[in-house]
Amino acid sequence: KQWYQRRVAITAGKGMHIRKATKYLKDVVAQKQIIPMRRFMGGVGRHAQAKAFNTAGSLGAWPKKSATVVLDLLRNAESNAEVKGLEVDSLVVEYIQVNRAPQMRRRTYRAHGRINPFMCSPCHIEMILTETESIVSKEDDDAPKKKSKKKEARARLRPE
Repeated sequence: KQWYQRRVAITAGKGMHIRKATKYLKDVVAQKQIIPMRRFMGGVGRHAQAKAFNTAGSLGAWPKKSATVVLDLLRNAESNAEVKGLEVDSLVVEYIQVNRAPQMRRRTYRAHGRINPFMCSPCHIEMILTETESIVSKEDDDAPKKKSKKKEARARLRPE
């Protein structure tokens, strides 16, 4: 597959907890959830599942091969975290990057004795997972909101 399909599948899981990301990608493989196509959209079909993501023209796809590659990477990262003694349930996908790799050349044979290039588009995938603390609820402050000088001046001028 193309490197940009990997990019789309990978960036869909950015910022998610590792359990949520694996569940999402398993649903993509089973076509229960869709990956919205926002950047590389040429020739992508429109699907009703993509309406939930507010993509332009409800474009989305289920890149099965890319999703399974990312699932394998997440599984590998999870086992690495266990070996290092990290808490697996608190891992969050913080950073993901996909870069194009050099194309590998093969040849395909055509009619009338011609030869055409037969290239594949591999990629390098870089992923960083971090261990986060438990989610802290926001503190309720009874302090009044700050107002700009302009709003304070209007409030002084306005008769009550």
